[in-house]
Amino acid sequence: MGSERIAVLLMAYGTPRTRDEILPYYTDIRRGRPPTPEALADLTARYDALGGTSPLAAHTEAQRDALQAALDAAAPGRYVVSLGLKHAEPKVEAAVDAIAVQGFRTIVGLVLAPHYSAFSVGQYLDRARAAAEPHGITVHGIESWATEPAYVTFVADDLRARLAELPADTKVLFTAHSLPQRIIDTGDPYPQELRATAEAVAAQVGLSQWNRWAIAWQSAGRTPEPWLGPDILQVIDDLGGAENDAEHERGVLVSAVGFVSDHLEVLYDLDIEAAARARSHGLAFARTKCMNDDATVMAALAARVIAAHG
Repeated sequence: MGSERIAVLLMAYGTPRTRDEILPYYTDIRRGRPPTPEALADLTARYDALGGTSPLAAHTEAQRDALQAALDAAAPGRYVVSLGLKHAEPKVEAAVDAIAVQGFRTIVGLVLAPHYSAFSVGQYLDRARAAAEPHGITVHGIESWATEPAYVTFVADDLRARLAELPADTKVLFTAHSLPQRIIDTGDPYPQELRATAEAVAAQVGLSQWNRWAIAWQSAGRTPEPWLGPDILQVIDDLGGAENDAEHERGVLVSAVGFVSDHLEVLYDLDIEAAARARSHGLAFARTKCMNDDATVMAALAARVIAAHG
């Protein structure tokens, strides 16, 4: 076993690379149902606000390359990293088929999302295992890295630096993508996963419990069913409703710890939409940076990959 070559399936959401790919991408998200013209126009306008497309694809590929480099440094020639995407090509299933053609018998699955939910990470791993089973390939899944020390330190260091630039009375909001409330009602651990990251970062920075930080959810789907809250825009409105005057500056610092790269939900939903809402209340606004392909964090994830199949 010590000399067996291991395939690493790095899984992520995917994104359209061109305007022409927005419709099929959105249709895939909607499980084959095309969006209404109005919904498509709204999504296209959001991409236009970022220059036409999201940088997510480039960041995901850079993360793949960084993970490969870290694995090569630790165990030269033993690991081969492939991308498998949820809503864009190459899909998870196609990636597994390609891995099988190369003769691998073992896959380590790693999702570019630190917090486990059956609705997100669980679905990626289920798809990988379903695709691998006909090939007789074993899939070892990394379900969570919510409190990975390298990730916590990366976020904490940047958060500390951003706080130094903001008013003393600044509220830190740790955010992640909202999920349908029905998922949470089944006992899904997703909220606790986010809380674990937030508490670890807050402790490292020295934020007092609940006094200077809170959890908020963002980017809820546009469906009639209830989604997990409170929504970040509502939280900002509530903060803005408190007394505010020129003699007492206040701020909001968002740390989107549920997202590991710059993309639409960060660059539009936070940097444009949430920032505008904060400014409308006279609140200073800033956001901590995403890890993208930070070498230290990717090396820590490489160590988890190596440990996962032992």
